[in-house]
Amino acid sequence: MYNWQNLRTHCANQSVFNMKLLKWIAEENLWNIWVPKAYNGLELPLTEGLHKLKELAQIDGSLGWTITLCSGANYFIGNLKPETAERVFLTETGNTILGGSGGMFGTAEKTDDHYILNGTWKYGTGAPYLTHFTLNAKITKKGKELLNNDGSAQFRSFVIPKQAVTVIDDWQTMGLQATATCSFSVEKYRTHQDNSFIYNEFQLPHAIFKINFSVFADLTLWINYIGMGLHYLEEAVNILESEQLKIFKENLDKAETQLFTIAAEIEKQTASEKTIHLKRISEIHQTASGSVKQLSGQIISLHPLLGIRAARKEHPLNQVFRDYFTATQHHIFTR
Repeated sequence: MYNWQNLRTHCANQSVFNMKLLKWIAEENLWNIWVPKAYNGLELPLTEGLHKLKELAQIDGSLGWTITLCSGANYFIGNLKPETAERVFLTETGNTILGGSGGMFGTAEKTDDHYILNGTWKYGTGAPYLTHFTLNAKITKKGKELLNNDGSAQFRSFVIPKQAVTVIDDWQTMGLQATATCSFSVEKYRTHQDNSFIYNEFQLPHAIFKINFSVFADLTLWINYIGMGLHYLEEAVNILESEQLKIFKENLDKAETQLFTIAAEIEKQTASEKTIHLKRISEIHQTASGSVKQLSGQIISLHPLLGIRAARKEHPLNQVFRDYFTATQHHIFTR
């Protein structure tokens, strides 16, 4: 049985997760937080899953971030055709771990009912741990990009086995090191169209898959910043007594309340089959983004007050600081 301290010891200043930690993640079925039970998942409701992600991020930033992004990729099971989902999650591997890139870094040449994938994608979180990679690619035919009616490029998302991918060991950042968010390349890989999918077009009926993906992404990342902030506070109170720490705690509590109020709202809407409007999606993003900016500003103000201990590489505060501010560079919280 692992407690928080044991887990933190396994995660502290590591460049990759060790086999014991990976075994624990698999035993707890954490890659499959959102996956239906019929596909060997936990099938957690939104609010319960967010509580789990907060706990993991508070234990360690890399732990929370990796499980959030990879379980978020496993969430794409809802987008896959049932026969594809069954093959990927029940037939091909004993413990499926999806992950990859949300960037549009490659092409998919259409050939009858197959695509030929080529390109190099950045930011594949958990790359060494994955059984399958997900990626977005612009659709081409005879080398020419296909366009939608509005003139934008057509694209699809794909899930392919790790054997089709070359991982590029280029994740050299100050924090979130064990997320191993490496680039990866694919060269002339032929895959059937059934291994492709479209965001926000879901094949499975479960309530979790009725959530707008932008909202799902905002909430699952926002809770990581809160979890890491709680870890920072936990360590800081051992060094400093300050009114600023009390204010920081109040803002963490406020952020958590805001997030779970929104999560409850989303759960209620999906249960009643209501569609969330674009204006509300934008409002949720602005609330999440504003909250993270506020927490970031407070951490920046607090850190110089914590002395040389917080600047030492081996001190937990140093790692939390580096993890947190590496995480803030995720593109959906920098726009």
